[in-house]
Amino acid sequence: MLTSKQRAKLKSLAANLQPVGQVGKEGIGENMLKSFSDCLDKRELIKINILENADGDPQEIGRELAEKLSAECVIVIGRKAVLYRRSDRKDVEHICL
Repeated sequence: MLTSKQRAKLKSLAANLQPVGQVGKEGIGENMLKSFSDCLDKRELIKINILENADGDPQEIGRELAEKLSAECVIVIGRKAVLYRRSDRKDVEHICL
């Protein structure tokens, strides 16, 4: 669980990120989860677009993605979700919280 200070730092880092993918009317698929998981392993912090035609509330979709990816849902603003997961890889520059 993230503290409010950690969440604030991650939100500021995510402000300049470009979305790595999007969730649409097809929902959350296995290939999408694999792709997002690989991105989290490389970057630790990712932003995802949730399209208008996606089934469900963006907040719910953000929480579901975080749960399935074993990540933290930092924030959902409008139709963008920010996820964080510390990487186990040694060749990654880790985010200091």
